[in-house]
Amino acid sequence: MDLTALTRHLNLCSKRTLYVALTAPLLTYYLSRVLSTAFSPSSQSSPHILPSPRKSLHQYPNPAQDSLPYPPDALPGARDIETPYGSIRVYEWGPPAGRKVLFVHGISTPCIAFAGMAKLLVEREGCRVMLFDLFGRGYSDTPDPVAFPQDVRLFTTQILLVLASSELGWMGAGERFTLVGYSLGGGVGAAFTSYFPKLVGSLVLIAPSGLIRAKHISLVSKLLYGDLLPQWLVRYYVANRLKGRPPIPFARTRKSGNPEATVDPADVAESEVPDSKHPALAANSEAALFPDRPGISPANTVAWQMDTHPGFLPAFISSIRHAPITNQHDRWRLIGSRQSAGQRMSGGKVVPALREGKVLILLGEQDQVIVAEEVEKDATRVLGAEHVECVRLEGGHDVPIIHARNCVDAMMKFLA
Repeated sequence: MDLTALTRHLNLCSKRTLYVALTAPLLTYYLSRVLSTAFSPSSQSSPHILPSPRKSLHQYPNPAQDSLPYPPDALPGARDIETPYGSIRVYEWGPPAGRKVLFVHGISTPCIAFAGMAKLLVEREGCRVMLFDLFGRGYSDTPDPVAFPQDVRLFTTQILLVLASSELGWMGAGERFTLVGYSLGGGVGAAFTSYFPKLVGSLVLIAPSGLIRAKHISLVSKLLYGDLLPQWLVRYYVANRLKGRPPIPFARTRKSGNPEATVDPADVAESEVPDSKHPALAANSEAALFPDRPGISPANTVAWQMDTHPGFLPAFISSIRHAPITNQHDRWRLIGSRQSAGQRMSGGKVVPALREGKVLILLGEQDQVIVAEEVEKDATRVLGAEHVECVRLEGGHDVPIIHARNCVDAMMKFLA
């Protein structure tokens, strides 16, 4: 239909009316964008740092703090370090002379997800371990995600701040530590290693992000986590996903067991929490992180963050948009190119290879988010067959939580 026929059909009497009719939808869209931005927390006169629940702990007496889903004394050696990006919760304990192991956790469950592995490494292997809550999780504050997107730059800066806070000199001359990254932390850990090869001596990735194939990200997810929809709608959708309540008909696109199925990135968060129909809020999850404290579980911790941490949801959404989840092949390829029996030259400088000359990747056999077969193929291609060792373990995406001992056994065998 040409413009004249369209005008006659709509009974438009002037070019001005036609202009208004054609531009109204566009103006409506941009008006919704402006309003959603104007009324979002980050655009108001609130501080650029969203405080963690640590700020409100004084409201609870000590017995009540012990019953929280994430007690402030959940792990030994707790400290809170003040930084320009907000406070960071760090735990460090174990023999000072032991092998140093730094953990980087996933997108939703804070660092207590590594409680089982860390305890085994300290008590059985004599390691010195350090864990910390990523910005927006647990007891770490959240720098405004609009000003500070949750990308490689922010996470790399946070790791350096955490390392610098130790009295043992994790970044001292000749010091190289083992980095263990899980899920989102795997993508973050690989990126960090690619930039700081003189700091990381061994790299262990557990069900890592970074190489997730683009075909698994649904069109709906690309729309939702892009920059098109109003922020209030995205927050509403993601909050309900994390609560196990898909609010709109297309919320669930993945079909279990189908390797070709698409996936909402929020599935990664749900898969970190085991054994539940709606795992993100399941109070009856059997995956207790501490044998003597059954109330501390990934399920309860995620629910607690949703209720008490104002920065958790914005940080989660920002991580999905900006974190190293996909398309990290170039950074991984750089790690592989440095590996050899000795050291490689880069720009006239000696760049140390990993001590083992390869990366260890632990994968859950039943993982529906990080597909073991695909990661093995893609990691082998970008790192080189001689520079990667993939080990499949029984379990899903929650493998370091449910099967901590198996992960530690495989890790120590590799490091030996």
